[in-house]
This record gives sequence, structure tokens and C-alpha cells, in this order.
Amino acid sequence: MSNIESILTETRIFEPTEKVKNSVAITEAVLAEMHKKASEDHVGFWSDLAKEKLEWSKPFTVGLDDSKAPHYEWFTDGEINVSYNCIDRHLETKSDKAAIIFEGDLGDVQTYTYKELHDQVCRFANTLTAQGVEKGDRVIIYMPMIPQAVIAMQACARIGAIHSVVFGGFSAEALRDRIENANAKLVITTNGSRRGGKTIPLKGAVDAALEKGCDHVKKVIVYRRTDDEVEMKEGRDIDWMDAEAGMSNYHEPVPVNAEHPLFLLYTSGSTGTPKGVQHSTGGYLLNAHLTNEWMFDLNDNDVFWCTADVGWITGHTYVAYGPLSVGATMLMFEGVPTYPDAGRFWQVCQDHGVTVFYTAPTAIRALMKFGADLPEKYDLSKLRLLGTVGEPINPEAWMWYHEVIGRGECPIIDTWWQTETGAHMIAPFPITPLKPGSCTKPLPGIEAAILDEEGNELGLGEGGLLVIKKPWPSMIRNVWGDEERYKSTYFPLQDVPYYVVGDSAYQDKDGYFWILGRVDDVLNVSGHRLGTMEIESALVSHEKVAEAAIVGRPHDIKGEAVSAFVVLNVDIPNGDERTALVAELREHVAKEIGPIAKPDDIRFGTNLPKTRSGKIMRRLLRTIAKGEEITQDTSTLEDPSILEQFQQQK
Repeated sequence: MSNIESILTETRIFEPTEKVKNSVAITEAVLAEMHKKASEDHVGFWSDLAKEKLEWSKPFTVGLDDSKAPHYEWFTDGEINVSYNCIDRHLETKSDKAAIIFEGDLGDVQTYTYKELHDQVCRFANTLTAQGVEKGDRVIIYMPMIPQAVIAMQACARIGAIHSVVFGGFSAEALRDRIENANAKLVITTNGSRRGGKTIPLKGAVDAALEKGCDHVKKVIVYRRTDDEVEMKEGRDIDWMDAEAGMSNYHEPVPVNAEHPLFLLYTSGSTGTPKGVQHSTGGYLLNAHLTNEWMFDLNDNDVFWCTADVGWITGHTYVAYGPLSVGATMLMFEGVPTYPDAGRFWQVCQDHGVTVFYTAPTAIRALMKFGADLPEKYDLSKLRLLGTVGEPINPEAWMWYHEVIGRGECPIIDTWWQTETGAHMIAPFPITPLKPGSCTKPLPGIEAAILDEEGNELGLGEGGLLVIKKPWPSMIRNVWGDEERYKSTYFPLQDVPYYVVGDSAYQDKDGYFWILGRVDDVLNVSGHRLGTMEIESALVSHEKVAEAAIVGRPHDIKGEAVSAFVVLNVDIPNGDERTALVAELREHVAKEIGPIAKPDDIRFGTNLPKTRSGKIMRRLLRTIAKGEEITQDTSTLEDPSILEQFQQQK
């Protein structure tokens, strides 16, 4: 770790404009005071904010309980309801204000006021209760980016059920793994989704997932998003509209302990088994609320659009919960940025008066290919803040985003955080001077550091392991059903109770953080974290594959491309047969995991480069995948000739 160096040299600094400094809620003086208070009284800082920003059914008296460290608990004797905080408390002053503006793939638009959202959430909360869902039960939500997904999440929160949203692009097999691990009682899905002008069936994947096992799932609620027919299993499946017919539009929110799990979100891990990241209720909501106020400065006049799917943590914190907690108007979009053409994002921004836009560097790089002329056809003058999420943004994309989309006037809020952190950890405020490619500095109350392999803190300019030194309210509480994995993954340092991020980084002379990438074998493909072991397992499940290794290589659009190195249990084919097998394996991975995991390139060999102890030398495979010359020591390899086999293939 201590040998990591940045090859990026970036000296440009962009100061906030006077217009920005005079219009935002958090000024330099306020920010300085927050940092001061957080450094002097860490627990008091968070506790005071929790009392000020959230409404509690039962006020708490305990700020942080670290007696079970590394299982840190916040506001442990308090009770709260997330749905009440996101909806009910706004009804007196914002009943007719738009809570959700939805634009479908085909351009259909629907708006839900806070009153209408309240009624919908209550009706569906009563529906879930009528189907036997109780406080603490797990509910799987497998839906596209439509308002009903947020309604389902909020309804679960209202009754104290624990939801787990599964990205609609995952396959039946991946869905089954998550249903089984959560021991879910009910699944909510749609007959299909619309994306890029195409209809994608979802209910069939649920049927396939439940085909064998999953007997604990008693009901499947199906929302009809499209006109396509859907097969319904008698006694198990029920139409959403039929299920909620006659239900009251009021459901009393159920107070739960602040540490009650709000949701599980499965993220890939290097062991091959998805991790059920468990988040609390009170602590999670606090950071979701604060970061929407701090980073995005959301107010009554804003239309906030976070393009992330609700199947990922960004869609939880910056779609389903945070914007509603602060009483903002947020936009949901079902489609893709390039349909019907590559101006779709900018047209949506124009048509709905979007003021704050939050997307992934992957999307920005993809849209850059179409040039500056296309976005200039649209009126983007209402945009005042731009944000990025999912991976570090390269300076070239940062500059295009800043100049073409932001007209050189909009601060770019480059956010670093994780599924496990729950909310932004290192990110600029709108008033922060910006450096293209840097996520700038930690938020007040977040203490980050860079360590070497021995756990020693490194100085400025030295690359190493990024850690968070003190607990914060929205941090992961556990890995569902696997406490040892929680401890070994996130708190592996024996001498200090630091949260180990898994990313490498360094600080420049101004204290700005620069993220260098993952230090484990988790890939970041188009903003999605994918475990290499899951993809390897999918490949090996093919009848012709004996062994496989997955590494990432840089990709101009996706951030990282998936490179596969495969050992077959049949002769290595040539010509058309090789081409056909590559296509077959790619589709096999898509079926097993999802299209996002398909390898971009597949190389075949008689073995993988391994040490004599059997360890696969992934660093050598990464070098080959990048097309670079191997300069590393290969003396420990069992058979160095294997490298030549892979190098000869492009």
C-alpha cells in the first residue's frame, strides 16, 4: 500500500462564484463552526443534529454506545419512524408541493404531491399488513425506477418491515440468493419494465427464483407497469391494485428503535457470496437528511434529480429517503440517457426545470462522445449544482461536465462514499474550492486517514489504505447473518478500531483526498460494484469451464471493463468456434448474474498463472488485460509459459 503513487497531476483550482457563495445555506463561517464543534465533541455534534433535524417518537438520551465495538450503535434508547419523517411531518406546510415527478421511458409524466404520496404509502402499508407482513419481516423489492418502488420502500419503513431492494438487472439466480439470505416473507415486483424503448420482463425472473426452495416467501405482489400479460400463480401471486383495493389511505406509522434495521442491501464481495449490508433506522436517516442539505443545498425551489436506480445505495439515500426527509421535490426517470437519442438527460432537465443534477462519471463519459453541440440545444440554465457518484471522475470528464453542462458556473459535488457508509463521507460543499478529480475533504464529523500496510498513518502525497477513524451514525451495522464477515471485512486492524474502506487514496498538500481505486478484487463497472468471485463462479458453472479468473482493466466509458481468463475442460477452440464460445460464455454470465457482469474480453489458457502454493497471480493478469509489458517478478510462478498463452490473445 505504501508504494501506491498517483500518476495524475492536476493543479487547477475552481473557486465558487460570488453568486454561489451568496445563495447557499452553508457559508464558510457556518462550515468552519461545524468542523470545530465536531472535532471538540464528536458524539455531541451528531446528537445535536439528530435532535434538530429529525422528529422522534421517543427522544433519545444516549448518543453513541460503543460498548459492543465494532458494532457501534447510535441514539439507542430513541424511537423513530422514517416514513413519518419523510412524509407526514411535511403535510402541514407542503401538502400540495410535488414530492415526486416521474418521467417514464416513453415520455409519460406523473406527479405525486406530498399528500398524494402519503395516501399511496399508507394504502400500500395497509396492503402489506393485510398480507401478513409484520414489523421485522423481510420484504424483497424487485422493481424498475418507478414511483411504486419508492412507495413500497416507504410503506415497509412505515410498518417496521425490513426491505431489501434488488436491482432489476440482476438475474433470477442472483435474486434467489438474496431472497434466501434475507429469508424474505414477501416479494414485490412488476410484470415488466420499460427501458430504452424495450419492455423487459421482471415477473418471470421472480418465478424462476422461487421455483426451487424459497418456501418462506408467502406472497408475491405484482404491479402492472406494462400492458404485457403476466402469469400469476394462484394462492401466491396477487395484483397490486387488487391487493390494495378498499384499503384506507391512513396507516399509523410504527415507532421503531433507532437501531432497528431499516433495510438490507446486498453488495458483491470478494468471497463470491453477496453481503447483506444492514443499515439502522435513526442513524441512517440522519446522514441521509444532512447530506441532502449540505452537499446539494436542497430547498423549496429545487427540483433534484439523482439518476441512480433504487437497487443501489445511491437510490436509497438520494432518491427514496434523503430528498423526501428534507421536504424537497425529486425527479425519477425510468429510461436511459441515450433513448430516443443522446439528448434525453438534457431534455429531462429542461422540461422539468431540474436545478440539482447527480449522476455517474460513466454516464458523463458516454455522453461526451456525442459532443457539446447536443446539450447546447437544451435550456439548462436552471441547473445550479452538479454532482457525481459511483467512482472517481477523471479530470477530462470533470471539465466537460463543468463547462458544457454547468456553463462554468455550477459547482461539481464529487462525492466519495459507499454502500456501507450510507451517505457521503468525503465531498465538497457548494462553497468548497474544487480540483478536477478530487472529492476534496471529509465532511464535519468524519475523520479520514491514509495508512500503510502496518497501520501507520502516512503523510501528504503518500498513497495508502483509506480508513475512517471514528464511528458515524449511518455506518453499516452488520453483515446480515454473518458477524464474523462484518468484523474481518470492515474492522480487520487488530490494534485500532478503524473502519477500513477497501479503497486506496492519498492527500495532496492542501489536504484534498484523491481516490486511487479498490485494493481488493471488486470491480467498478459503470458505477456498479461487482465481485470478481461472483463472475468467476458464474463462468465456472458453464459445463465447458474448469477455472476462471476475473480482473478489471481501464475503460473510457465504464470506468472498468471485465476481463476474463478462462481454463476449459475441453480443447481450446479456434476461429469461428472460439468466437461462438466467447459469445456463449458472455451470455451465460448475463443469465447467471446480469448483463452488467458480461466479460468484455475472454482469453483462454491451459492454466492460470499461479504460484507454487496455488495462488492466482492477479496482478500479472491485470497487466496482460491492460496490454502492458510484464515487468513484475515472475520467479514464483509454477509455469511462466502460461503468461505467453494469454499475451498472444487480444
